[in-house]
Amino acid sequence: MKKMEDYVRTIPDFPEPGIMFRDVTSVVQDPDGFQLAIESMDGLLDGVDYDVIVGAESRGFIFGAPIAYKNGKGLALARKKGKLPCETVEESYELEYGSATVEMHKDAILPGQKVVVVDDLIATGGTIKAILNLVERLGGEVVKVIFLMELEGLEGRKKLAGYPVESVIKYPGK
Repeated sequence: MKKMEDYVRTIPDFPEPGIMFRDVTSVVQDPDGFQLAIESMDGLLDGVDYDVIVGAESRGFIFGAPIAYKNGKGLALARKKGKLPCETVEESYELEYGSATVEMHKDAILPGQKVVVVDDLIATGGTIKAILNLVERLGGEVVKVIFLMELEGLEGRKKLAGYPVESVIKYPGK
């Protein structure tokens, strides 16, 4: 039986020399890999009481939606600025070169809701930290943050200190 890591394609020197790119498309294009990813991520939620999942654009939607469906929960979307049609709240954050902004609908999270945030990968943690800030501004309580993969060398967990964070796969490098 294959393990989760067997489904992740690694592309050396992409997008620049020295980077080992962990490609999630090889996971989702394989029915067994996709099913194992969903089951593995869902397993990280055993015993967690929550009301809604927030999927981070865009691959967080891929994993968050089936987990929400499987557990009878709703799915709220955190998207790049300008992609949501209704009234939003936004949070800007710094990137290596520049900044970005993420948004959620103002009614995506109700005050008091317990929230799980889902994404495919944690690298530096900036995007997810911005999403956690949005969830809390809307009155939600973040009860868990889960990822399929984690690049430990980029130390993204440091930005998420104080939150329960788990990853299915941990890669020691960048």
